[in-house]
Amino acid sequence: MLLTDEVLLNYQRCPRRPFLDIYQDTTLQDPEQEFLLKLRRESQVHIAATLAGQNYKQLDSSARDWQARAKETELLMQQGVECIYRGMLLIFGSQQAELPTPTPTNELTLVSTPTLLVKQPGASNFGNWMYEPVNIKLGQRAKPEYRIVAAFQAQILAAVQGVWSQTSRLILRQRNSYAVNLDNWVPRMQAVLEECVQMHFSRAEPEVFISRQRCSLCHWHSYCYEIAQSQQHLSLIPGVTPTRYKHLQELGLTTVESLAHASLDSLGDTIGFETAFRLRQQAQSVLENRAILKSASFNYPTIPTADVEFYFDIEAEPERDLNYLLGILVVNRPTKTEQFYPFMAENPEEEKRIWQDFFELVLLYPDAPIFHFSDYELETIKRLAKQYEIPPIQLDSVLSRLVDLHKRVTTSVTLPVENYSLKSLAKWLGFKWRDSEGSGAQSVCWYDQWLKTGDRALLEAISRYNEDDCRATYCLKDWLVGFLPDAQ
Repeated sequence: MLLTDEVLLNYQRCPRRPFLDIYQDTTLQDPEQEFLLKLRRESQVHIAATLAGQNYKQLDSSARDWQARAKETELLMQQGVECIYRGMLLIFGSQQAELPTPTPTNELTLVSTPTLLVKQPGASNFGNWMYEPVNIKLGQRAKPEYRIVAAFQAQILAAVQGVWSQTSRLILRQRNSYAVNLDNWVPRMQAVLEECVQMHFSRAEPEVFISRQRCSLCHWHSYCYEIAQSQQHLSLIPGVTPTRYKHLQELGLTTVESLAHASLDSLGDTIGFETAFRLRQQAQSVLENRAILKSASFNYPTIPTADVEFYFDIEAEPERDLNYLLGILVVNRPTKTEQFYPFMAENPEEEKRIWQDFFELVLLYPDAPIFHFSDYELETIKRLAKQYEIPPIQLDSVLSRLVDLHKRVTTSVTLPVENYSLKSLAKWLGFKWRDSEGSGAQSVCWYDQWLKTGDRALLEAISRYNEDDCRATYCLKDWLVGFLPDAQ
């Protein structure tokens, strides 16, 4: 059995993914997403920028012969090369007692590919020097799965060079260096590694569990989602986390119907009464396919209705720290007209201009509420106002008119949806986006392609998607205004 650090990384994010990668028909995988390819390109740019000016020896990462590549890496270590880029470390499980014991019929081979192997003072099998593994990651923080992999690489390196490195390092997005405490993370890594090995040796397929954040970019998403839907799996109920799911299983609550009719007393004793009430009501909403008021006695915030209303949505590129489209749908109820304004930055330098155009428009209608769907619009307005020096009195007049519909929905009503994203809510209301492939991630890819190709059709696609987001927000607002008084 071959177990790599990539397998270990994927196992921590979802135990099913490495299992399916090995044992399932690969033709059932989703096509690779454009946004994922973009992230990989950005990762390579980040690595190149980090290595700029450094002296290193690079190995061919496309080489198919892993053993030959591992031997070449070890030869460079024996020569005392200062820095090795794309090296490979390979050992068999039987080479070290601390690693999981392979079964008699399966030889366990462990492969590690740290971004760098950096020479350090010390004594090893190679002489009066040793090596330290370094991973260059695009992430902004040292995630637990990064640290587990760093510990895995350190242990394999220790088996190769005969001594443990003092640490294993991560270099993150801002090129800040993070030292992984191996005393803390090696035991955790070994526990995860043992679980992963046992899963593969037993060939026991892990249960499906749909997580919106972790599953969205996985090439097995459609395959697993279809299984979850056919089972009416509880992971499709908003609020059911992996930990809560285990508690529900222990109580024998494994279906939407059983959760909808669960006793609040027993459920509340396990996960807390407030959480129990929310989960049961969510299951009831899904089971009955209807909206349910969260509490008849709750004093809900007023949702304003005015002659002129704004519906606001932003398209942003985090890698460039750029807001490239500020979209506003202006709804004039007396004249029964709707006008969409796409303030588009055709290059990053135009962000200031589109911000000024946006601000001039919203100041034309000082009484118009500005509806949006998330905290991002609020925080972005604050940041851009500071960056481009908007007078505080003008900023306050705009901030006071912002109405976050996501917050209004989630505090007032339970809906039969799988998550409370704008897409899920608006689709339940019957709203349709004109571009089926449109998404925030796809918008970023379209903009990236626009900067490279100058194809204006890409800008039109971004504008169309943003307008649909604004119109979906409008649709949600009108429904919510109509539902709350009736429900109360």
